[in-house]
Amino acid sequence: MTELMLKYFRTKQQEVQSQKVYDTQCPFCSMQCKMQLIEQRVVSRRNYKTVGKDNPTTNGRLCIKGMSAHQHALHHERIKQPMLKVDGEFVPITWKKALGHIREKYTAIQREDGLDALSVYGSASLTNEEAYLLGKFARVALKTKHIDYNGRLCMASAATGANQTFGMDRGFTNTLQEVPYTRCIILAGTNLAECQPTAMPYFEKAKENGAFIIAIDPRETATTKAADLHLKNKPGTDAALANGLLKILIEEQMIDQSFIQKRVNGFEEVREYLSSIEIEEIESITDLSKEELYQAASIFGQEESGMIFTARGIEQQTDGTAAVRGFLNILLATGKIGKANSGYGAITGQGNGQGAREHGQKADQLPGYRSIEKEEDRAYISKVWGVEEKDLPGKGVSAYEMFEKAYEGTISGMFIMCSNPVVSHPNANFVEKALKNLKSLIVVDMFISETAKLADLILPASSYLEDQGTMTNVEGRVTLREANRPLPGNVKHDWQIICDMAKVLGKGDYFSFTTAEEIFEELRVASRGGKADYFGITYEKLRKEDGILWPCPSVEHRGTERLFEDSFAHKDGRAKMAAISNLPRVPKQSQSKKYPLLLTTGRVMSQYLTGEQTRKSSTLVARNFESFMEIHPHTAKKYQLEDHSVVKVESKTGHIKVRCKWSMKIRKDTVFVPFHWVGTQNVNKLVSDDLDPSCKMPGFKVIAVRVSKASSDGNEEMVYPDE
Repeated sequence: MTELMLKYFRTKQQEVQSQKVYDTQCPFCSMQCKMQLIEQRVVSRRNYKTVGKDNPTTNGRLCIKGMSAHQHALHHERIKQPMLKVDGEFVPITWKKALGHIREKYTAIQREDGLDALSVYGSASLTNEEAYLLGKFARVALKTKHIDYNGRLCMASAATGANQTFGMDRGFTNTLQEVPYTRCIILAGTNLAECQPTAMPYFEKAKENGAFIIAIDPRETATTKAADLHLKNKPGTDAALANGLLKILIEEQMIDQSFIQKRVNGFEEVREYLSSIEIEEIESITDLSKEELYQAASIFGQEESGMIFTARGIEQQTDGTAAVRGFLNILLATGKIGKANSGYGAITGQGNGQGAREHGQKADQLPGYRSIEKEEDRAYISKVWGVEEKDLPGKGVSAYEMFEKAYEGTISGMFIMCSNPVVSHPNANFVEKALKNLKSLIVVDMFISETAKLADLILPASSYLEDQGTMTNVEGRVTLREANRPLPGNVKHDWQIICDMAKVLGKGDYFSFTTAEEIFEELRVASRGGKADYFGITYEKLRKEDGILWPCPSVEHRGTERLFEDSFAHKDGRAKMAAISNLPRVPKQSQSKKYPLLLTTGRVMSQYLTGEQTRKSSTLVARNFESFMEIHPHTAKKYQLEDHSVVKVESKTGHIKVRCKWSMKIRKDTVFVPFHWVGTQNVNKLVSDDLDPSCKMPGFKVIAVRVSKASSDGNEEMVYPDE
């Protein structure tokens, strides 16, 4: 080697001055992939690289969002100190002044308007510790019944359906490790390949092993391409589709009569109801052929094992709970539950969508999946918290209903932690008006989001790189997210913010935590004996086992990999089937001359939720920098909409402008718009405020709309085809 080359390599070695490695987990979807951020200091620059880390769920796999996550956490627009609105502008202030502002505002509101005039809006992106603490804060520090969270828009239908059917709601009844060995899979309303891409190898392996995959979706997606049969039903007809499949299974005698007799209630009522329905009615409602229905039913019924997975496609509807129960009826009737390679999976959307709904953020819930309306549950949690049972508030209202109360003035103060409801909620224009009607809006966020812009005070949130805590992934596996990167600026951990607020409100004795692990130790006790029992889980055990599936009732217990092997969680140990209607109790929007198309919403791989974090990533924005409307070319020509042109999409509640994208992959009566964008591209402005009566889920997936050319002067040209 020449002297010149040696000099070159010595120079390069000197340039790399330091390297730091941060263990963490992806902050995005429910797969909760383990990963490491490698930070290298090269001369005066810092370079960052994210690599996957081995774990039981994803085996070190990462998607493009996980690999790019650090870009938003390190973004220059991140808030690093409290910001108070003064004369319409945000100015940085000290934590002392911020907490003083909170004490002044909240004390005045409760004195003038009552305890329940304050409300708390949480998030399924919080750790279990923070979700638990937020529920305790609302009920102990504020003594308000008004608390709910953004998971209401994500998992409410699946959670309610599973609780009503099985008596328990854990995302998966089995583990992902069983998927490759099942014989038939139904993917109902899920686009795994783009929404949870690191899960797809399990399904690809199943197909390699001979499994038959049935996908239910009005669109062709990367997921339906992997399926053997694609049922391209009309949006909003999933409950009827489930009824049709079950009717065929019963009539063709492809049910497990022994399993039903031993372990299921309600089958005869379901059989009687389905006997009154003609299969032609199912064809008419779903726009699927009898041949397609029989093929799907017969393959699932004849195979010895099978799994059904549901997601937002069938759940985000005004009969989402019924649709979920319809598919669970199929599992129960065929006996494909509680045994190897057979079971149910709700594809959770948000990172901690499972854990965040178990420990007290929901209006009707106490930690451990206890009910706030049950005397014994209230008594137990009161004892853990050291308060009188009579002092615990009762059941509040759902997330969207809190905004209705804010609009009417019943709620006059709101604390929002790590969520952006101005973008994520249905009837988004109304939600913005409701928040503007508050006397006080305090928001915890990493950025000045569309919701934070309306606040009188913004508090800086910590990122996934800094905020240690447990998360519960799509399987129900509790994982420990290590996060040891120093907090930037004057940022505090989210749990510290809650504790500091409780202290200035005179409730500091109930929130004297100094670490996330201390909070988890109390959570363990609070969950003990509940359906979501975490008592046997510790930080030490999580580090050793790399994740534990609840329930885990004792430290010696290894966690529960498969649910319902011997009995279900209802008191009698039996599951409950229920007859569900082909048509919802809350009527869905239908096509008309004025609104002739159906709009459905969803995700794209490179973006996440309202896009507040992913749109800060240059890598992800380069893939999808604007929203779009996917429309069949035949339909586009009817309305004289050119490919790539800007179009106006309008419903009864609002309108947006997006780029037109021709696609042969969508039904001719349907258009699709993703929900990650804001302002004039915020598709949730088109969604009505109709809610599922069982779980209060909005109907995001079925909206009657009209489309037209968008012009620069705002005078859109409407085209009404003769046909």
